[in-house]
Amino acid sequence: MATRGGSKAGGRARAAAHPATATGGEPVRAELVRDGLGVSRGIAIGTLYLHDSGTITVPELRIPAARLDAECVRFTEAAANAGHQVEQLQDKAGRLGGAAGEELGYLLDAYRQMLHGSRLLRGVETRIRAERINAEAAVQQEINEIVRGFEAMDDPYLAARVADIKDIGRRLLRALTNTAYRPFTALPRNAVIIAEEMTPADTALLDPAQVAGLAAVMGGSEGHTAIMARSLGLPSVLGIADLLTGVKGGETVIVDGTNGLVVINPQPETLAFYRRERAAFLKARRVLSRLKDVPAVTRDGGRIGLQANMELPNEVGAVLDSGAEGIGLLRSEFLFMNRDDVPSEDEQYGILKDVIERMGGRTVTVRTFDAGGDKLAPALGCTIGPNPSLGLRAIRLGLARQDLLEAQLAAILRAAWHGPVRILIPMIATVGELRATREVMNRVIRRLRKAGMPLPDPLPPLGAMIEIPGAALSADAIAWHADFFAIGTNDLVQYTLAIDRADEAVAHLYNPLHPAVLRLIQFTTQAAHRANIPVSVCGEMAGDPRYAPLLLGLGLRELSMTTSNLPVVKNRIRSLNLVAAEGLGRTIMEQTDSGKIGQLLDNFEGR
Repeated sequence: MATRGGSKAGGRARAAAHPATATGGEPVRAELVRDGLGVSRGIAIGTLYLHDSGTITVPELRIPAARLDAECVRFTEAAANAGHQVEQLQDKAGRLGGAAGEELGYLLDAYRQMLHGSRLLRGVETRIRAERINAEAAVQQEINEIVRGFEAMDDPYLAARVADIKDIGRRLLRALTNTAYRPFTALPRNAVIIAEEMTPADTALLDPAQVAGLAAVMGGSEGHTAIMARSLGLPSVLGIADLLTGVKGGETVIVDGTNGLVVINPQPETLAFYRRERAAFLKARRVLSRLKDVPAVTRDGGRIGLQANMELPNEVGAVLDSGAEGIGLLRSEFLFMNRDDVPSEDEQYGILKDVIERMGGRTVTVRTFDAGGDKLAPALGCTIGPNPSLGLRAIRLGLARQDLLEAQLAAILRAAWHGPVRILIPMIATVGELRATREVMNRVIRRLRKAGMPLPDPLPPLGAMIEIPGAALSADAIAWHADFFAIGTNDLVQYTLAIDRADEAVAHLYNPLHPAVLRLIQFTTQAAHRANIPVSVCGEMAGDPRYAPLLLGLGLRELSMTTSNLPVVKNRIRSLNLVAAEGLGRTIMEQTDSGKIGQLLDNFEGR
């Protein structure tokens, strides 16, 4: 039976040493257990679906001799189309400047050359004519042959070019089939997605009605793929080094997102155990759901505001069912994901208007787009450099591309006519950035009023997301220019500790209880209180009941989290004494060791 025990062994696999033999002599598949990072609680039991990002399956068709010329012409046109797309990317790379733009330019130039009169193109055309096969099959065969040759080379640099060759092959195949990248179109019922990597954009395409859970080789607990999985309520495990070893599509698989385990081909006793565990988990969740209409009030009468983080518009129902008082963070990146163009102001307005109206008078906090890090949006032309987390992203990109920022601010302001809205600006680092954003917003307001657009009175407040250590340290100055603060603990921890939260190799070092992180949260909260502006936590710390007494003890009275975590946090808050939590906060802020801080927190009973 698969159980959690002992120390973590990331990527450990366990299988029966001597698999049993079924009647007829066929060996029974051994149960495999993988150990990773549980990033979204719950248990999924379903059918294994291997996800190969960007892979295109093509049939091999026989082409009559009379149609060979036409088939070659079709391939030439597809290559020209793919080459044109690469040239457009080169133009964007040229605007980057610096070493990043230069390096990307070299790569794209190599791509362009491969798509113009190269051995690849000549080889494909030769295969079409000699083997009388369709262009798609000829491309696949030629790419496979070139890849085998590169992989056999001793030169590490040349061997590493395999990914580039495969990417060119995918571009050609998409051009030939005239289809965009659309994964997850043939999922089995109750699918469990197993992948090397799930991007946030990929995860946004998953339908919880069809997908039971997911697991991937790459990723950490605080990355946006994990956040998206929690938002969709999908049990998930990430950071499993050898997840793909020895697995086959169609097998039964269990994802234990609570304990960070994946069990492939479970034996009957394991399956029975997890069915009982899943039933118990769902029962506990039903019990907590009874708290929906109960306020989050501490034992001594402290009123705490609980709101929901939202990734996608279809989550409004889950937000309302959770009993959230509003949306404390609506991440607007979904507007730009999985598309090749930028949504118009009217399109953004229509989507936001629908969300706001469905919230029925509850406040919706819309964060302007934060393309960057692990949330690259191709529609924005975001080739952000060698380190996307530190590059041209969030409000930096918005101020650099004010046409995009103006369209989004206009859409939000127009949508605010239909219900209470707050506007949150991500990755503010300086007072100057916030002032510049307000100037853009004022310019948009003048334009909308001149056009006769109805706007709310008062206008939506403009807030700063505090997620950069520099912003936290200057929070007292920023507070006088912001209408409210939202502390984004995900990036705040990442930037303070120099830990990439999406990198499975160092994700275990991501520690929200580091004294430096807690001091930045405390300083930001105190600065907001002195300026008499609201302050909340909307990072993943807010959704973990373990941290609830600490955040309350540091002076926070508003928390925003994934809907699935809201009942658990509410239950914890209702068990706490606010005065005792404040005493805990003072004691913890005197500590210098995160291990000791963890012990104090875990031993705190709250009364």
